[in-house]
Amino acid sequence: MAKMSSFPIRIISLALFSISFLPSLNNGQLTRHSVLTRAKIVYHGGPILIETINVALIWYGNVSLNKKEAIANFLKSLNTDGNFNLQPQVTKWWKMVESYQAMLPGAKHDKVPKIIVNVAKQINDTSYKYGRNLTIGDFITKIVKEHTKEAKNMLPIIITAKDVNMEGVCTKTCAYNGIVGNITPYIILGNPELECPRKCEWPFIQIDSGPKSIFFLQPPNLDKAADAMVIALATTLADTVTNPLNTGFYDGPPKNSIGVGTACKAIFGSGAFPGNPGKVHIDAHTGGSFNAHGIKDQKFLLPAIWNPKTSSCWTLM
Repeated sequence: MAKMSSFPIRIISLALFSISFLPSLNNGQLTRHSVLTRAKIVYHGGPILIETINVALIWYGNVSLNKKEAIANFLKSLNTDGNFNLQPQVTKWWKMVESYQAMLPGAKHDKVPKIIVNVAKQINDTSYKYGRNLTIGDFITKIVKEHTKEAKNMLPIIITAKDVNMEGVCTKTCAYNGIVGNITPYIILGNPELECPRKCEWPFIQIDSGPKSIFFLQPPNLDKAADAMVIALATTLADTVTNPLNTGFYDGPPKNSIGVGTACKAIFGSGAFPGNPGKVHIDAHTGGSFNAHGIKDQKFLLPAIWNPKTSSCWTLM
C-alpha cells in the first residue's frame, strides 16, 4: 500500500484503478469551474499523505489578522469538533478526504484512520524578504527550503499578503500546489483582495467571465477575501493530501492534473448549477452563508469533494 507519512517518502508501484467521473445531480451539476467533459479520477500507484501532517504556515507580507484567524482556525477545525449541537462540522468534510485511504489497494475498509493536520509552526515574513513579485523558479523554492530545512517532515503553506504578486495566482488559479526537489509538496495561497476579487471571490461577488449569478452569498466571516482564501485552501489541501507528488489520485496529465477538490469547484451544496452555489445555511445574525461549523464558533463555506465511492461531487448539505 502506498502511503506517505514523512518526507523523504517511500513510493511503491501499484496497479492503476479508476474512479468514474460524472456530474452528480444530487450534489449539483458541473459548473463553470468544474470539468466539462467526461473524465476519470485515476489512482497512479503513488503515496498519499497519512497519519500526521505537520504544517508550516508561512505568512508572506503583512497578512491581516482576520485572514490569519480564518485560515488557522479552518486548519485546526479539521480534527477538532466545535459545538456538538451545531451541524455539520468541518470534521465531517475532512472525513471525505480521509476516506481516500480506503481506496488504496489492500486497504481495510472497516475503519479509516484519521489524518491529523498539525499546525507545527507559523512564520511571519513582514519584511518581504524576496520582494513583492514572486516567481516559482526563483523564489518559491528558496522560501520552502528556508523554512523546512530544520524540519523535513513539513508541509509548507505560503499565504501571501494582498500587495504581493505571486506567479500563476489570479492569472491561472487562486491557489495551487507543487513539489520542491521531488520530495517536498507545498501549497501557495494567494490573496485576491486587490489583484483579482472578480476571479477568486465567487460566490461572494460577480465574476468577470462565465455564468452570471442570480444572487451572491454573504461571506461567513464577513471578509470576502478571507473566506475565499479558505475555500481555495480547502480545495488545494484536498488535492495535495490525495496527490502530493503527482502520483496519487487525479485526472489528466501530471503537470495539469485535476484533483479530487479541483474536480468539484464552485459546488457548495445540493442543487448547485452554473452561477448558483447550491444549498447553504444563513446566519440569522450576520447574514453570512456557510455550510460547516468549526472551533471557536467559527463558520466556514467549504467546497464539494469528489466522493470515490459514489463517483460524484459530495457536499456537506
